[in-house]
Amino acid sequence: MNLLSSSRPTRWGTAVKVVLVIALCAFTLFPFYWMVVSAFDKYVGTTGALWPRQFTLTHFVEVMTEGKFGVFMGNSLLVAMVVVVASGFIALLASVAVARFRFMGRRAVLILVLIIQMVPMEALVIPLFLQAKDLGLLGKLTGLMVVYTAIALPFGVWMLRGFVAAVPVDLEEAAYLDGANWWQMFIRVLFPLVVPGLVATSVFSFITAWNEFIFAMTMLGAASAKYTVPIGLRAFFGLHSNDWGSIMAGSTIITIPVVIFFVAVQKRLAGGLTSGAVKG
Repeated sequence: MNLLSSSRPTRWGTAVKVVLVIALCAFTLFPFYWMVVSAFDKYVGTTGALWPRQFTLTHFVEVMTEGKFGVFMGNSLLVAMVVVVASGFIALLASVAVARFRFMGRRAVLILVLIIQMVPMEALVIPLFLQAKDLGLLGKLTGLMVVYTAIALPFGVWMLRGFVAAVPVDLEEAAYLDGANWWQMFIRVLFPLVVPGLVATSVFSFITAWNEFIFAMTMLGAASAKYTVPIGLRAFFGLHSNDWGSIMAGSTIITIPVVIFFVAVQKRLAGGLTSGAVKG
């Protein structure tokens, strides 16, 4: 009897947890599900059905041709890939500098990195706009790449600093004793051990470059041929505010690369975030 009575609360507790998890997942995923369903529904907006009354690809064809979403996605992919590579490379070198070397102003650099992370990005729009104007980068994807790289660097430096500091110095010294120079040690010893941290920072950089709207709108202005997907979706919505099928199709299209990128790196992402939180 005691065993039965003690097992019932455990079973009920497990059942409640399962129900709560299912409810939370349904609540979280329902907007995404509704977006996809609406994108494939020929009669979207006329019924409240949870399943398309008639499947169609017309909405996707419209946004890729008339909406020029192919151009927008190409621009965003180019910007995002450059930002991921550039911010990861620079942040890794900077993290090695602050974690391994002792130099004057090292503590000040770390404090500045933290302060920059605390500053709202909106407060930097005007200063960065003026700098881009002076450098002749307005209306160009190059200016957007520079801005996004600068935004991603503080998080990347702080995250990777913990990974670099967690690598035993003995490994580097052993590589030196075996005849390796600094770059050989960096590539063969240090780099493989900080890859999880690079994955975590790359996800942050990619999502920032892909979804950011304010800086893109400010820097690109009227250069519609250079628009990224957030600005392209906003412009398309302004012209087709009543065409919910096409709007949902555009939203679905620009979501796919983020999902693919996240699925590709998710195995290393969890370990990278956990290690970065406890090391340093």
